[in-house]
Amino acid sequence: MATGALRGPDLRHVAHAGREAGRSGVVVAARVGYAARAAVYAVIGVLALMLAAGHGGRTTDTHGAVVEVARQPFGSVLLVLLGVGLLAFAVWRFVQAVLDVEGKGRSGKALVTRLVFAGSGVIHASLAMFAFNLLRGHAHRGRGTQGMTAELMSKPFGQVLVGAVGVVVIGFAVQQFMQAAQGKMLEKLSLTGLAARRRTWVERISKAGVAARAVVFLLVGVFFIQAAIQADPGEAGGLGEALGTLAAQPFGPWLLGLVAAGLVAYAVYQLLVARYRHIATP
Repeated sequence: MATGALRGPDLRHVAHAGREAGRSGVVVAARVGYAARAAVYAVIGVLALMLAAGHGGRTTDTHGAVVEVARQPFGSVLLVLLGVGLLAFAVWRFVQAVLDVEGKGRSGKALVTRLVFAGSGVIHASLAMFAFNLLRGHAHRGRGTQGMTAELMSKPFGQVLVGAVGVVVIGFAVQQFMQAAQGKMLEKLSLTGLAARRRTWVERISKAGVAARAVVFLLVGVFFIQAAIQADPGEAGGLGEALGTLAAQPFGPWLLGLVAAGLVAYAVYQLLVARYRHIATP
């Protein structure tokens, strides 16, 4: 045997160490990713709160939140951290989708869930690339919701497809409302050991955050259905447009402020997930 050659037990030890390193990498990616999502929603919520309170601010979406981060002191450093975090979250979503680390299975419902994970991975990877391109001075926001709606509407049965997207988004919003009402988002959090009072606040913040995000998705779904009915892509809108619609209603500042506070709560919930969620590994 050549000097330094690995024996069977050594190979098994190396393989085991590699698997452990991979599992640790998945856990780190997930926790860093959830923290990055928290930062994005915190920026969106705080800007909307400022607008509702009459202290500047604006309604914006996830891309606008990344741009706002770039405008801050040490913006380049913050962009790198945010981009890495969003890319880490994309990796975690792909692990959930492809490796099925959470044991969803292969039923119809499970495959849909895993497809949603994959779609979320693509969205967050795209947002990470936007952050990195912004750092290089070559950022491009793409077609936006209305541009994508126009392209979809140009396809055969385009109006039906746009309407179907609206129905799916509304269905997701309803599912989020149900999760908030039943507290299901807390099931994967390891809260054992927390004092009762602190646990109560974790539950309240989590439920408020998920419910507020559901309101925004509900409006986005309605926008898609309006676009389909009127055959007008201009009726479609994303997160920023949904917040703007709230601001334009009677008692708009109060409505906007309430939902904006909820989005900040959602950001806190994402931080709680980063800290307390049980991360399944391959």
